[in-house]
This record gives sequence, structure tokens and C-alpha cells, in this order.
Amino acid sequence: MNFDLTPDQRALQERVREFAQAEVAPRAEQLDRDAVFPTDLYRKLGELGVMSIPFPEAYGGMGLGIFDAVLAIEEVARADQSLAVSAMVSMATALTVARFGTEEQKRTYLPDVIAGKKVCSIAGTEPDAGSDTAGFKTRATQVGNGLWSLSGEKAYITNPGTDISSFAIILAVSSPRDEQEKKFTLFLVPHGTKGYTQGEKYRKMGWRSSDTRPLHLDDCVVPETNVVGKVNGGRWVLHKGYQAARVFLAACSLGLAQASFDHALKYAKERQAFGASLGRLQMVQEMIAKMALKVDSARLVTYRAAWGIDAGKDDMMALSMAKLHATETGSEVANMAIQIHGGWGFMDDCPPSRYLRDNRICTIGDGSSQIQTLLIARECGLDVTFR
Repeated sequence: MNFDLTPDQRALQERVREFAQAEVAPRAEQLDRDAVFPTDLYRKLGELGVMSIPFPEAYGGMGLGIFDAVLAIEEVARADQSLAVSAMVSMATALTVARFGTEEQKRTYLPDVIAGKKVCSIAGTEPDAGSDTAGFKTRATQVGNGLWSLSGEKAYITNPGTDISSFAIILAVSSPRDEQEKKFTLFLVPHGTKGYTQGEKYRKMGWRSSDTRPLHLDDCVVPETNVVGKVNGGRWVLHKGYQAARVFLAACSLGLAQASFDHALKYAKERQAFGASLGRLQMVQEMIAKMALKVDSARLVTYRAAWGIDAGKDDMMALSMAKLHATETGSEVANMAIQIHGGWGFMDDCPPSRYLRDNRICTIGDGSSQIQTLLIARECGLDVTFR
């Protein structure tokens, strides 16, 4: 396997890095404090072409791959993981529509999202069930004339309440209530549809400038033409969307881990302690070396997973390894960066403090570290049962 980036990939990476470091990184701390979604920066990502990377040219995309998108997401997350996660959720949602939606859905909803003018959301999780679909209560009922009525609540959804929110794809139970085995259908619900409302944004530990809210569906009627994929086939479609999200979330943690390392290395070189630079101390050198190894190994497994998707490989182990290792690495490296910064690392104005808060959710969302561990064990051939 050739680990070298092509000249075009390096140019893309450098272009996004320059923008992120010049315009995103200087605002990240204040955005975290204000907890406001930065519409202007998001639109600039669109103008830069970031949101268009993995989409077909027919809908305004660049026609590139998941690997190229990972390169860009990593650089955005290196400056601000909150902005990166807003972008990657919208990208993963739109990719689900691009893969499984109808031509009408693609033509109507994808161009503005691909251009970065709009954002969209995946709505799978529920307040009493998390992502365990067996416990879902949101229901879709056929009401005649090709219409469906949706009622229920979704929780912890990214991007639904911004001033540029376009639509959410919502998973609902579509089988009869008396049917023993639940079946699910995925619906595209445009922002502003009657009966579809967004709750107040959550007060969060991290990702504060990324919009996260509950969704409420009260007899929300949509036409059957808004079904993404097939009726009663939505669970499979949504899980395919989550698979793309896993490698994107790995890239978010990878970028944050790199930023943590960057700050720690710079501080170790500049900070004077005990008559020399902090980096002269062997215990600090050991931490820096461990951080470098962790970041590099996380990059390798993340890039491998992204490369596999583009190569058409259905490699669940690679996806789970990337998601597990990169997200755990993000927290571990951020924590070591705080240790190197000492007392200042505990302060809000020290970037690694924010990094640790931001990355904490990455080991939970899109399949927790524990779930990824079980998936890896199952792919190794062990008898793993999810109960």
C-alpha cells in the first residue's frame, strides 16, 4: 500500500489547513464560550469546496472519495472539532441520500447542502433508547393517499436548529403495533414541515458551537416520495449512513489529537522549568513520544478505513478499529497535553482543555467504544450477541 498522498490530495489538505488555521482556529475559543453555530464559517467551508468533496459532479460535487473528505475533515477538526462535526454530520446525511434516495430527492435537496449553503441531520437516537432501534417509539403510520404520519421524539440530533438547516432523515417504526418484529422506514423531513419542530438546544460539556437539539414529531405528515430507500428497509439504510459517519468521526478525533500534540510540543519547547526547557525533562519527552505514536497510529487506521470504503471494501473491522482507536486516542492525547501544560492546562483558555471536553462525546456517539470493541471481537470470529 502506498501511504503517500497524491499532489492533488496534498494541495487539498494544505488549502483546507491554511483556511482552518487562519480563520477557524483564532475564533474557536470564543465560539465555544458563546455556544453559537458559526454560519459564516460554515458557508466559507462550502465556498472552499469542503462539503462537495465526496459527491457526484451531477449534483455540484467534486467527484472525489471518502479518503479526500477525511483529509479535509481532519484539518477542520485540528482547528475546531465543533465545526468539523457539524460539517461531517451534514456530509454523512447527504451521502445517505445520495446513495439511497430517489433522483427527485437528490435534485431537490443535495445541491445546497453540497455547496455548504445548507446543513442537514441524521435523526436516529431517541431519549429512552439511545441508538438501540429495538426500543424506538417514534412511529410512522400510513394515512392514505400515499401519505405517512410521523409521531415521536428524537434526541441528541446535530444541525437541526441552525438558520441554514434544510432537512433531517428520520428513522421511524413503520410495522403494525401488533407485529412482533419491528420494521423501520427512513423519511426525509424538510425543515418547516407542519408537525416537525426542534426543541431548545442542549447545554453541553463540549461541541458547544455545534447545534444539538431534540426533535418533536406530532402528526407530521409527509408523502411516500420522501421515503429514503425502501419502506420497512430504513434500519439498514441508516446503519450504512452511520458507517460513513464513523470514519468521519474518527477523522474529527484525529485532527483534535494532532492539535493536542502540536500545542503540547510547542509548550514543551518554550516553557522554562528547573533551569531548562520543559522538553528537556525525560518524563515530558516520554509523554511527547507516546503522543506522537498514538497520533500516527490513529492516522494509519483512519486512512486505511477511508481507503477501504473508496476501494469498495465492506470491512466492518477496519471501520470499527478506526472509530475505536482514533476517538480513544483523541481523549488520551488531549489529556496528556493538559498534563504537560500543568496548571494552565486546567484553564478554559488553554486549547487542550477544550479539546478534552469536545472529544469526550466521540467515544460515545455513532457506536460507543464498547460497541466497537464487541464488533471487532465478532469480526474476529467470536460469538458476540447484542442483548
